[in-house]
Amino acid sequence: MRYLKELYEGEMVQEVYLCKQVQNLKTKANKSYMSLTLQDKTGTFDGKIWELNNGIEHFEAMDYIKVDGQVTAFQGALQLNIRRVRRASEGEYDTADYMPCTDKDVEAMLTEIRGIAKSVKEPHLAQLLAEFFENKPFLELFRKHSAAKSVHHAFIGGLLEHTLSVTQVCVFFAEHYPMLNRDLLVTAALFHDIGKLKELSNFPENDYTDEGNLLGHIYMGTEMIGRKIEAMPGFPKTLAAELKHCILAHHGELEFGSPKKPALAEALALSMADNLDAKMETLRELFRDNSDNAVNGWLGFQRLLDSNIRITEV
Repeated sequence: MRYLKELYEGEMVQEVYLCKQVQNLKTKANKSYMSLTLQDKTGTFDGKIWELNNGIEHFEAMDYIKVDGQVTAFQGALQLNIRRVRRASEGEYDTADYMPCTDKDVEAMLTEIRGIAKSVKEPHLAQLLAEFFENKPFLELFRKHSAAKSVHHAFIGGLLEHTLSVTQVCVFFAEHYPMLNRDLLVTAALFHDIGKLKELSNFPENDYTDEGNLLGHIYMGTEMIGRKIEAMPGFPKTLAAELKHCILAHHGELEFGSPKKPALAEALALSMADNLDAKMETLRELFRDNSDNAVNGWLGFQRLLDSNIRITEV
């Protein structure tokens, strides 16, 4: 298979890709054309169909399609000008080639997360964690989900990988800063992005659900935890409020989507751990996908990081 990441300008392509999105548009001259987002496990690629008559069979978003076209450059970005397209038949593709996936050991990550959850000593928090991380249907969803539509950890297993990384950082924080309540911080870290299970649809869509667009993962995650707490007799009200606050404040700033700014040391520590892991993964993916385009090590200005970024030698 010819992966999207491997395509270069001028190349002729005859391959099957997942059509992630498709739009019917018009040029300034009022000529109809189609704009596609193609996907495989290496990423996405812009596609255009300028001539809609010959060789263009009917297809829809989320179809696997056989395309015939040429890679061109437009305003500094590559795109595939498609001349022929049809729905692919079973046997022409393997779905594993089209789903980006963590390169880490999923079972090992799950084992570590469950081990950290079991290390929490406060009985109410320990019981709450067991309601989720000892629940097989929940774990089956959790292990496969992404942590984002794009930017960072936007792949199968991304939510698991990100949650474990943030929790590991929080474990370190709790050891390094004894003022922190380890049980509260670790529990909040394990739960901080649980709302992503409802905010984002499963692969291959991996897109915002209606509920996700309307409410967002921070609110939905807090609500999921709150419902479990309400069903647990004797759960301390203050502890419940502190845990919910940590989740509500884990983006750190109101302009970053947090309904509350951190008012607890644990909430501040969690927001910093979350931001750190998100930024480091963004850099990792940026270096991985763009190292060949670097000029003397520089990748140019990166909007998500608000800086001109350079790759350091390892």
